[in-house]
Amino acid sequence: MFKKFFSKIEQLLALSQSAFSPKQFIFLSSVLVGISSAIAVIVLKTFAHWVFRFATYITFHTNFFKIGIIKILLPVIGIMLTVFVVKRFLGGTIEKGTSQILYAVAKKASIIPKKQMYAQIMTSSLTVGLGGSAGLESPIVVTGAAFGSNYAQRYKLHYKDRTLLIGCGVAAGIAAAFNAPIAGVLFAIEVLLVDVSISAFTPIMIAAATGALVSAIALDESILLNFPSRQTFNYHNMPYYVLLGVFTGFVSVFYARNFQRTEHFFAHIRYPLYTKALIGASILALLIFIFPTLFGEGYESIRTLSGSDPGELLENTFFSGFRNNNWALLAFVGCSFMLKAFATGITLGSGGNGGNFAPSLFLGSYVGFFFSKLLNLIGLTNLPVGNFTMVGMAGILSGLFHAPLTAIFLIAEITGGYGLMIPLMIVASISFAISKRFEKHSLDVKNLAKKGHAFTSNKDSNVLSTLETQSIIQTDYLKISPDENLEKLVDLISHSNQVIFPVVSPDNRLLGIVHFNDIREIIFNPYRVKYTLVKEIMVQPVAIVNPSNSMEIVMDKFEASKKAFLPVISNDKYYGFISKSVALEAYRTKLKSMTIE
Repeated sequence: MFKKFFSKIEQLLALSQSAFSPKQFIFLSSVLVGISSAIAVIVLKTFAHWVFRFATYITFHTNFFKIGIIKILLPVIGIMLTVFVVKRFLGGTIEKGTSQILYAVAKKASIIPKKQMYAQIMTSSLTVGLGGSAGLESPIVVTGAAFGSNYAQRYKLHYKDRTLLIGCGVAAGIAAAFNAPIAGVLFAIEVLLVDVSISAFTPIMIAAATGALVSAIALDESILLNFPSRQTFNYHNMPYYVLLGVFTGFVSVFYARNFQRTEHFFAHIRYPLYTKALIGASILALLIFIFPTLFGEGYESIRTLSGSDPGELLENTFFSGFRNNNWALLAFVGCSFMLKAFATGITLGSGGNGGNFAPSLFLGSYVGFFFSKLLNLIGLTNLPVGNFTMVGMAGILSGLFHAPLTAIFLIAEITGGYGLMIPLMIVASISFAISKRFEKHSLDVKNLAKKGHAFTSNKDSNVLSTLETQSIIQTDYLKISPDENLEKLVDLISHSNQVIFPVVSPDNRLLGIVHFNDIREIIFNPYRVKYTLVKEIMVQPVAIVNPSNSMEIVMDKFEASKKAFLPVISNDKYYGFISKSVALEAYRTKLKSMTIE
């Protein structure tokens, strides 16, 4: 039945592609990609929500589970099942995080493997749905991007359209997850797409609107992260919002560094997969046993924290006797947000799958609450704790992902109004500036940066990072021996278009170079040509290139040396030359192909 239905749909799309103009077909495609991404959101969010409800019901309604034993067992089961699925059904590996989308756009012509259309849903639903301390938004984004890429491949769309539909899938995923279409559009453009023209906004906006609409229709409002409007902004609190921006900036750096240290530590433990997963899951279970708020995405606890009775967080914990003690609640909140980086790092490093989007919102709300509640308790001022809880989320999101616009509009949309726009802008901007000062790249991009594939706000760097140095090395240059006289060199010049010649030893080591312009006067003197050896007029290269160097490094060497050609050395042997003109031509070609119109 389903096979026949999808066959009919494909036939209609094939007819549409021939009947519509390319732009019209992209508009239609953006709607379909938006629907597909929204369905992924519905599946993941619903599963995670009901697992949380089940765990909460068992915890509160049975004597045996009164101290939350079920919340300890579920994450262990979830991580172990995730490892089993990855090993048994997904080839033993799975890419995590949105950085893989950037890599696909840069290095794989926007082609994302088909398995990512279901692999992320399968694994993240097990990890996060069963209580792993991570988020579903990153898997949702990757799934949406995979839908867009594979749809474009199915209908043989070119690179620009594939990239555009990846952006549509990403925007729709975020929009559906939060019912926040503006934030979805901004996330796709601010975080993932290298360069987008104004005309490309339309299909991305269509996809985001479609995703948000489908999610709003199909998902219960209680499943989505949303809040009633906060109190209006009081300009007298401006200095405290500035301080909150500074605080969230430093907390962002703390989270990013400790998350990566923890994830890398577990990723490099030399134990069998299941042993490593069990060790990590057991440590996570212990953390959740003491701090149940670390269970799952944590959105329920965010709602509680921003509500009228935040003391509910201490219910069914070891600290329930201090439910009405504000200082005890403050200490619990402070410990929770300090431990979140380690809990998420353990979850992902030990074999689970998820992302850092939800943890950033969890962390931000807790930091905002902690900051404002502390100042109120010590009698320094009387701040609206609910407002600071909401605005703190924008600060951490901006600091971790280096996406201040996404952070501002996401929180504005999920709070149901724009009354906090000014503090949102202040906190997000300051947090971003501080985080950028200490962490050059965002959390998801940092691993790419280590491999020389990072995307930054510098457009030239972005384009250069997509070029392979190996592809522009010319290896067919005629070589000459240092003991030859210039007659041999003149002969080579007369039979080639080369203006530069490598001087190499018998074992192919580069001894020097000879540039035609440097010997122009000599070669017209017969006597000097006959009795001058090449080694007497060769010069040492000012700079050399290794084939493994990134193109950004290569261009920096051209700039510093002021030379038009640079020799390439591989394993201490002469390999070829890179021409600056060839490199610039490759840059111009890539820039043109990457501009999405």
